[in-house]
Amino acid sequence: MNVDKILDKAMELDASDVHLICENKPMLRIARNLVPVPDSKILTVEDMYEIYDYLVKGNVDKDEVFNTTRRLDTSYEYKDIRLRVNISLSDDIPLCTLRLIKNELPPYESLGVPDIVRRMTYQPQGLILVTGKTNSGKSTTLNALINHINENQNKKILTLENPVEYKHHSKKSLIVQKEIGKGRDSLTFSDGVKNSLREDCDILVIGEIRDKVTMEAAIEMAESGHLVIGTLHTKSCAETIDRMINFYEVRDQASIKYLLSALLKLVVSQRLLQGTDGKLVLVPEVMVVDNIVAGIIRKEKLSVSEIEDAIQSNLEKGSIGLINSLAELFVKNKITLDQAKAQIEEKNLEILNRTIMQLKIKRDKK
Repeated sequence: MNVDKILDKAMELDASDVHLICENKPMLRIARNLVPVPDSKILTVEDMYEIYDYLVKGNVDKDEVFNTTRRLDTSYEYKDIRLRVNISLSDDIPLCTLRLIKNELPPYESLGVPDIVRRMTYQPQGLILVTGKTNSGKSTTLNALINHINENQNKKILTLENPVEYKHHSKKSLIVQKEIGKGRDSLTFSDGVKNSLREDCDILVIGEIRDKVTMEAAIEMAESGHLVIGTLHTKSCAETIDRMINFYEVRDQASIKYLLSALLKLVVSQRLLQGTDGKLVLVPEVMVVDNIVAGIIRKEKLSVSEIEDAIQSNLEKGSIGLINSLAELFVKNKITLDQAKAQIEEKNLEILNRTIMQLKIKRDKK
């Protein structure tokens, strides 16, 4: 079983992911499409155990985690790239998903992330969230932000990641990266956040806020005068607020709403679509938390539509509605109208059409 050959082909074809599943050929994800590795054979049970051994490299802690939890998240270095590795089971046979992480980060300006997100990193304290579904480019955005801070601000940055993807080196800032998990730098995200209070950092980056304990620790960190940047697996800004509040029991939600309304500075929710040129295009939704949004968060019953309306009416402060992003990308011929329509509910199609018309009129006047 020649895993090196598969990885070489993945690098050559600029694949984002490699899927290794028993009774299937090795598959590459290239610009959202799944294609088999050229000239490859179907993977057998023996192949899968060979691949497992290749990736775990005899590490006793990793092997124990996999055998105890039936899954393993880890990293692997091959030539000049890092791989984010997930190993799980199907029919009691290991299967592996590998994400290729380039050592060279794309410049922040090339990602299509609105500039307000970068500017918000100059806040002395508070909470900034980068959200989106799996494969929406959250890690790339997060690491591009870290790199920008590292190059332009004199701060101590502490990151908590599972696993560490991009390796940063101190530039204008001092940067410390910690990997989360058994046998690694910190057992859990919440442990890492709690210890960061004693590490004199200015900016804390949490690779994933996935539970109430980590959320509470992040809020405590932001309350104590630090800037906290984290990610959540949510598909919109409004859903992000809803998810965070629902980490808590109903009796505790009023107090957490008050804290969030005071500490939350910005939420960026992103999606990736395949553009008209075949390349991936970022579709951002940005919510700047001003007095209006803070007031909505504090209300007894959270209204998703009110949050969406507040984003739409707060454009001059840097907020960007999903519909505006889609309309702009369509007018610039970066995505098709069908793609834009597929991202929103049917009730909003008329608003999309109206926004497109307004942008076209503005463009023609220029």
